[in-house]
Amino acid sequence: MQPKLRWGLMGASDIAETRMLPALRRCGHRVTAVLSASTDRARDYAARNDIPLAFADMTAFSSCEEIDAVYVSSVNDLHLAQVRAAAEAGKHVLCEKPVATTLADAGAIIACCRTGGVVLAVNHHLPAAGTHRAIHELVARGAIGQPLAVGVQHATLLPERLRGWRLSGVAGAGAVFDLSCHDASVINPLLGTRAIETTAITATQGPWAARSEDVSMAVIRYEGDVLAQLHDSFTSPYTPTVFEVHGDAGSIRAVDVMTPEPLGTVMLTDQSGTQEIDVEDRRHTYDITLEAFSGAVVGDGRPVVTGEDAYHALAISLSILESAATRQRVAVRSWDTQ
Repeated sequence: MQPKLRWGLMGASDIAETRMLPALRRCGHRVTAVLSASTDRARDYAARNDIPLAFADMTAFSSCEEIDAVYVSSVNDLHLAQVRAAAEAGKHVLCEKPVATTLADAGAIIACCRTGGVVLAVNHHLPAAGTHRAIHELVARGAIGQPLAVGVQHATLLPERLRGWRLSGVAGAGAVFDLSCHDASVINPLLGTRAIETTAITATQGPWAARSEDVSMAVIRYEGDVLAQLHDSFTSPYTPTVFEVHGDAGSIRAVDVMTPEPLGTVMLTDQSGTQEIDVEDRRHTYDITLEAFSGAVVGDGRPVVTGEDAYHALAISLSILESAATRQRVAVRSWDTQ
């Protein structure tokens, strides 16, 4: 049986309230504290969500003896300071994606958790999905032969309640940090090779005064000249999400699989025709993430997405933004070449 942990929420965020808090409670964990920069917001959030303790001071929060692990879901450029405080206090860390806004910060987050001897996981939910694990298994056993190309259509309409900092000009805002890093979190382990370079274009399309890109199209070249094409958008209300992998002996097409919910279908086409692949695990991705995290805390397995995994997903996002800004091909940084 996995341990049931006492959790503190670093950030009185929408995602913590609407997604992570219900998942923690479904999995039998206790949420004992919340941290916000505003005392009033922390208290209101705690009262609304039946959380015993509310903090506005990070040091007091991190040293609280009623916390075993923290979920960091503050704005992206605060992740390093908050993770460092938690790690130094001996708290295990589940950090929201992207792990940071720079590779230097991402590396520092990995280092401080290693120094503190605590587990670090990052909440890229897609690799936990039963659909994506089924796709990974198909590719790994050679069902489509040699992979040649990956295509992702991760285009949705940004909900009105989220049209705040995601559309602002602050560090970490925009569709690339919000969506493209998710794409990379599944493509990188699926192909199992290094991303080499990126070519990308970003734009603003939505009916709002966005100061960050709300749509991106990118092509990433991986080792072996495998190409991945990404369409990520906040502006498409009726577009299904699609994940495709094409090889020299078959193709996989998965629809509605780019969400945290256990939805979607996976279809395999090869010389024998087209068939739907049975997806056995339909648990919520957050529940699977929490189960793996709890196991890692007691030395049983690894997190679904480690700090190093998240570093490589971030490197893809940063290369997309740099390519769009410079109108040049951009090399993708790797953890082993930092």
